[in-house]
Amino acid sequence: MKTKAYAGTGALIRLILRRDWLLLLMCVVLPALIAVVTAAGFNQLFPTAASLQAFASGVASSPAESAPLGPIYAPTLGGITAWRWSGFNALLVGLGSMLFVIRHTRTEEEAGRLELLDSSVVGRQAVLSASLVVTLGANVVIAALVAGGLIAYGLPVAGSVALGLSVAAVGWTFAAIAGVTAQLTESAGAAKGIAAAILALCYLLFVVGGISAYNGLAWLSPIGLMRLIQPFAGERWWIFALFIGPVIVFTVAAFALSTRRDMGAGVLRPRPGPASASPSLRSPLALAWRLHRSTLLAWAAGFVLYGAVLGGVAKTAANQFTASPQLAQLLAKLGGSAGLSDSFLTFAMSIICEIAVIYAIMAILQMQAEETKARLDPVLATSVSRLRWTTSYVLLAALGTAVVLAAFGMSAGLAYGLSTGNVGYELPRVLAATLAYLPAIWVLAGIAVALYGLIPRFTFLSWGALLGVILIELFGTILKVNQSILNISPFTHVPQVLVGEVSFMPLIWLSVVAFILIVTGLIGFQRRSIG
Repeated sequence: MKTKAYAGTGALIRLILRRDWLLLLMCVVLPALIAVVTAAGFNQLFPTAASLQAFASGVASSPAESAPLGPIYAPTLGGITAWRWSGFNALLVGLGSMLFVIRHTRTEEEAGRLELLDSSVVGRQAVLSASLVVTLGANVVIAALVAGGLIAYGLPVAGSVALGLSVAAVGWTFAAIAGVTAQLTESAGAAKGIAAAILALCYLLFVVGGISAYNGLAWLSPIGLMRLIQPFAGERWWIFALFIGPVIVFTVAAFALSTRRDMGAGVLRPRPGPASASPSLRSPLALAWRLHRSTLLAWAAGFVLYGAVLGGVAKTAANQFTASPQLAQLLAKLGGSAGLSDSFLTFAMSIICEIAVIYAIMAILQMQAEETKARLDPVLATSVSRLRWTTSYVLLAALGTAVVLAAFGMSAGLAYGLSTGNVGYELPRVLAATLAYLPAIWVLAGIAVALYGLIPRFTFLSWGALLGVILIELFGTILKVNQSILNISPFTHVPQVLVGEVSFMPLIWLSVVAFILIVTGLIGFQRRSIG
């Protein structure tokens, strides 16, 4: 009986790889690429041991700067690369591992597709097994690519291998945790929310633990354990053994819970809703808001936190970066006659606003989720038109992105103003500089709308467009890519409000392009078949 429960696992692994090969390819290549680019960037900006030491000393003297990423354990190129790359990418790999497991377990079950598989020769535990195997395998590939890329760049072998394996270990842990959360609720959205909350808690423990080194809290977080391995600083290989226990415990718990619940149900039973909808839910826009409000509030809260951190460290970080003549020259070129603090904040702001594109695309692709889960047909069977329904989601994505950016801009402007002693002057400047990125984000969101309206099976290309923009920005900043290639990115055309003259024409043209893409998608949705 136990063997039959896992029957068909190999076939499901092949099915997952066939369905998501492009997504997996992007997810495993991007972390390795960013690791090599990070090392190349620091090598260019801090070419001497003295400049690396000065940078590390500056980070150590600024708790607000070291807390989000932890301490630098070695003032070397490898040590600083591990410090800058590992924390943020551990979050991405952990979150991606969670979402991938939930996508192929609870999401498929909620859509009713797993019930068809379960009625065939596929065993009850095969789906969970296949999801975990593919996710764990993807993390192994990430570790190999990261280590291989850094070794090829010339960094020490031991530190490169430790860094790659440390991030993979975080991915394994959160994949196992996602296996448990997928069994707890009937809703994929709720499972993702629980998983994201656990990830946020682990990151919070890591940050608090980083403020006071080895105070115990960092040892309770997978992200904290990853940093305590100390790649390129006398690797502590024995810490990898501490990941084995949680991975085994959560994996066994996931399989145990899976056998103790009915197909389509969760361990936690939902409360019954009201018999009739309230007036606030009797429109497509109200329904879209209800489905998306928790996501919007979570993103806004996260951007408030990031804004406070970046705004608070902008002044000290800019002073610290003067230790590198190359970086000081880069920031001066970026800001012209403006101060280095404004230039640093502009550079950091562009990266944060690229992250905001993820929110915009997710909000747009919520339409596709409603369609594939057969929740769209009952809505359109009423007096609601296709145009009204799609416009509601597009409007929510556009306004939601504005809210997220405003949250960041106000938080960063307030923190930056407090550090300079002139809140009334800095807050509106930073807020305006942040909101200037809205049209560029709308362009990428417009690509998602156009793909969904015309060829919904290729909506994954909207993530490819975002990846292309990120790569252009990374290589353009560090490797001085040709301007004709840089112009492909909409972010290249955003006026840098803090450090240069403001021109409204680029914003107008970006808005026009976004409008054309959105209208194209809306027209395509009117004409194509649903489902």
